[in-house]
Amino acid sequence: MLHRPAPVAAVSRKIMRVRFGVPVLMYHLVSDDVPAAFRDYTVTPRQFAGHVRTLRQFDYHSISPDDLLAARERRRPLPPRPVVITFDDGFRDCLRHAAPLLHDAGLGATMYVVAGLLGKTSRWMEPEGVDLPLVSVAEARELEQAGIACQSHALTHPSLARLGTPRIARELSESRRVLEDELGHEIRHLAYPHGSFDDRVRAEAEQAGYLSACTTQPGKVLPSDDALALPRVKIEGREGPADFLTRLVTGRHLGHPVRRQPSSRRR
Repeated sequence: MLHRPAPVAAVSRKIMRVRFGVPVLMYHLVSDDVPAAFRDYTVTPRQFAGHVRTLRQFDYHSISPDDLLAARERRRPLPPRPVVITFDDGFRDCLRHAAPLLHDAGLGATMYVVAGLLGKTSRWMEPEGVDLPLVSVAEARELEQAGIACQSHALTHPSLARLGTPRIARELSESRRVLEDELGHEIRHLAYPHGSFDDRVRAEAEQAGYLSACTTQPGKVLPSDDALALPRVKIEGREGPADFLTRLVTGRHLGHPVRRQPSSRRR
């Protein structure tokens, strides 16, 4: 059997990811009130409206994490130009600004909420001087009625890979229990807080019953990707419309090369 050299295989995989991967968009805060320390993670309602227009203009179809898994397992096909729209943390302003725009455009989304802080504030950001209101249980239910399904972002938003294994297990299992009790449906999907995960965290996520988990690693999702370590496409507030379209199409920021030119020097 012939094997492609590793660099060639890596380049081929990058090209496959750009051409055939599914973009899983990663948002955080949608608000006119932009905290300086959270600028990269905040898009204004006007910016978000532009993103929604772009998705509709290019005929993207929103899908859920369940749809993505079903397609990966060949249980049902994806629509043309699929996109998964996700929000981390569960900020209340997303209910006010993002949900109506998505609903009016006929697009669905997933919000990963911090189960132990529903109705409270983003305490994990207090050292940076940022303390933002999070959706309550009632508001999470309102989001779901508007087409934004709530899933897990752990219990208290820690960096999971820095914790001992028993604490990791509690963060993940208790988050599922709380959300299932409050929202009345199965919690199957997770986003790792801070993008923090390792082999232990992944194993505990699987043990806790999650079927997929999103990271902050950049790129579009391929069927061969680990379902408990899915890459996403970060959406940054400092970027403009061309940057958004580039990230949507390539999974990377404007100017990121699909492949590196080989160096003329060896080291």
